[in-house]
Amino acid sequence: MPVPSRIVVSEKKDALNMQYQGDVRFNLPAEYLRVFSPSAEVRGHGRGQEVLQIGKRDVLIKAIAKSGNYAIQITFDDGHDSGIFTWDYLFELGSNQTDNWADYVQRLHQANQSRDPDTQVVKLS
Repeated sequence: MPVPSRIVVSEKKDALNMQYQGDVRFNLPAEYLRVFSPSAEVRGHGRGQEVLQIGKRDVLIKAIAKSGNYAIQITFDDGHDSGIFTWDYLFELGSNQTDNWADYVQRLHQANQSRDPDTQVVKLS
């Protein structure tokens, strides 16, 4: 299990900077963390029950708290705080950020939804 050696919330509270041994670093935007929250509200209770998160472009990190010796809990400024981000899951999010994000944007497009709050997408064709 890759345990981070340092976790820093950015000054603007819009990202989590993760540092690991061997100079491995990830910059995980708050929006990315929010839409990939490990909570049941986002992931559902089983495969195929995931809930697509929309309108989260401007979400910020309100607080982080250590959860045991294996995870952190992130509170977002939209009130979401129920996901426990384990060290393994955070490392997976960092390692697969490009693919995860591309998949998320594609799912938004397929659902005619937006990353922007209060934006409605209408498909004309």
